[in-house]
Amino acid sequence: MHVCIGAGTHLFVETGLSDLAVGLILLSSSLLVLCTCLLLLVKLLNSLLRGQVAKAIQKIINTDFPFPLGWLTGYLAILVGAGMTFVVQSSSVFTSAITPLIGIGVISIERAYPLTLGSNIGTTTTAIVAALASPGDKLAAAFHVALCHFIFNILGILLWYPVPLSHLPIRMARFLGERTAKYRWFAVLYLILCFLLLPSIVFALSMAGWQVLLGICVPCVALLLCIVVVNRLQSQKPHLLPAWLQTWDHLPLWMHSLKPLDTIITRVTLCCRKARNSDQGRTSPEDLPQLTEYEKNHAPMAQNSPTLIYDYETETGAVFDSLDGKSSML
Repeated sequence: MHVCIGAGTHLFVETGLSDLAVGLILLSSSLLVLCTCLLLLVKLLNSLLRGQVAKAIQKIINTDFPFPLGWLTGYLAILVGAGMTFVVQSSSVFTSAITPLIGIGVISIERAYPLTLGSNIGTTTTAIVAALASPGDKLAAAFHVALCHFIFNILGILLWYPVPLSHLPIRMARFLGERTAKYRWFAVLYLILCFLLLPSIVFALSMAGWQVLLGICVPCVALLLCIVVVNRLQSQKPHLLPAWLQTWDHLPLWMHSLKPLDTIITRVTLCCRKARNSDQGRTSPEDLPQLTEYEKNHAPMAQNSPTLIYDYETETGAVFDSLDGKSSML
C-alpha cells in the first residue's frame, strides 16, 4: 500500500493550529527526544564501560607518546575528536558520550580537552557539506559562511591550546565541577546565567547602543579581572596584599560564599517536599497515638532482650519502639 502525501499535508493539518503553535510543538518534541536519547546514551556507556574494559580504554586513551614526542599526543586527540564528530555528525553526541567516561575516570580531563576541541572542528564539516550542495549561484556565499565557521573554531583552538599556560578551560572546568559536587543546584544556576540571563542582558544593552554597552560591560569586566587577580594572590602570595585584602571575611557572607544561597534553596526544597508528602496523606509522628505508661516501661526491655517480643502496632501500621514516640513504618 502506498501513501501519498500531497502538498500542504502534514500531521497537524486537520487540527486548526497555527504555524507558530505547530512549530513550538515540534520543537519541544524534538528537544525531548534528543535529551532522552542523550540520557539513555550516557546511562548505557556508564553501565558498559566498567571493569577490565574501562581499564583497557583508560590505558590506551590516556597514554602519551614517548619523549620527546609527548606534545604530539594532544594534537592527535584533536584529530580523533574531529574524525569521530565527522562520523556521528554531532558534537553534542560526541561530548555527551565522553562525559560519563570522564565521570568514571576512564578519560582524564586533560585528554578530554583536546578531544572536545577536535569535536568543534568536526562539527564544521556539516556546514561545509551543506554548502557544497548549494546551487551554483549560491555556492560561493554558502561556502564563505561555512569557512567562517571553520576558521572561527580553528582560531579558538590556536588561542586556547598550543600554549600550556592558556589551558584556562581546564581550570575553569575543575572549579565548576567542585562547586557542582558541593552544591548540586549550581549547575542549573550556571546554565541559566550563562545561556539565558547573560546573553539577554548583553543583547538588551547592545540594542541601547554601543556607548551603553561599553559603559556597563567595561567596568564589570575590569571588576571581574581585579577579583580574579586578588583571589590568585590570596591563594599564592597573600603577603603582597594589604591586610584587609588578604581574605574576604570583612565582606558579608553572601558576597564571598554560596552557603547562604544554598541554605535558602535547601529550605525551599524541604518545604516543597513536606507539602508534597502532606498532599500524599502521610501521617507525621505527632499525629500518631502516644504510648501508655506500661508500654513505655516495657519498650526498652523488648529492644534489649532477644527473648522478649514487644510490638505495639498502631492503627496506621506503625510500630513504636522507643520512649519518645518515634516510629518506623512496616
